[in-house]
Amino acid sequence: MLSNLNDYVKKYNWDKKVSGSLAATGKYNDKGVMGSGDWYGITNYGEDVVMYYNKDMFDKYGIEIPKTFDDLEAAMQKFVDNGVTPLSEGVAEYPLQHLWWQLVLSKANDKFIKNYEMYDGDVDWQGEATTYATKTIKDWVSKGYISKDCTGTKAEDAGQGFMNGTYPMFFSGTWWFGRFQSDMKNANWTFSTFPDTDKVVGSSGNIWVIPENSKKKDLAAQFIDITLSDEVQDLMGNSGGLPIAADPDKITDEKTKELITSFNGVLEKNALGFYPDWPTSTFYDELNSSLQELVNGTSGVKDVLNQMKDNYDKGVEAAGVKS
Repeated sequence: MLSNLNDYVKKYNWDKKVSGSLAATGKYNDKGVMGSGDWYGITNYGEDVVMYYNKDMFDKYGIEIPKTFDDLEAAMQKFVDNGVTPLSEGVAEYPLQHLWWQLVLSKANDKFIKNYEMYDGDVDWQGEATTYATKTIKDWVSKGYISKDCTGTKAEDAGQGFMNGTYPMFFSGTWWFGRFQSDMKNANWTFSTFPDTDKVVGSSGNIWVIPENSKKKDLAAQFIDITLSDEVQDLMGNSGGLPIAADPDKITDEKTKELITSFNGVLEKNALGFYPDWPTSTFYDELNSSLQELVNGTSGVKDVLNQMKDNYDKGVEAAGVKS
């Protein structure tokens, strides 16, 4: 149904702007697995998951914005000591599974990510990365960094909890950035990528494709190329998007410039670690369910990981994509 874009990629040099982990969602092999093979899609924007901080709340309690992972845990403990739950979380939807995956990524190597996302080998579900992440979530719940009552909380409610000043921190995507700019005009907030990690949760944005039966393929390719032009990329940045090839010096809003500079740094390091629910069509809900059991205490770390493994293996086998 989709046209092979290899010739257009070569003609327009799209792979100079869309490369590394950013290119993974546009390339597919003969089994339909992303990350290698031929080009079938081209992105022109991206997204990653960052830690948002309410600086007003940090200042109120005399707490510094964290720069390291130890700083982060120390800051959360200080908030707890002052009767404040530090992290706005939601387990009914994506927020906690993104935090869990970020903790996995902080211990994972490229081989683990390729095994997990591209079915390139077996995933060690009881290994260091997944065990560390799951234990850390359980530990943060027991210490009060994450509320035990967030198992039914959805992403919108978690975001609202940060916006209304109930929680000083929120780990979520850059898709919230514009919303915070418009809805938190009277609050002093900032953000950063997760501390002490080489990989971050995130990916390319949606991809442009050309239907195989299109009668105007060359015109479609010209349009895709226009969206990757310097002019359009800078316009996207000044309109609240997260372009992949904008010049930060051309961005007029200082906070948006900071966001684009941060994302450019992620791309330069080839640091996008994708999302944890991608491997199977049912894994999103299954991950949330497993993490709900972890947070409410009905399942321990090993049982949760075994449940994740069973659901992952079942989904991958049903898809028939593993070599």
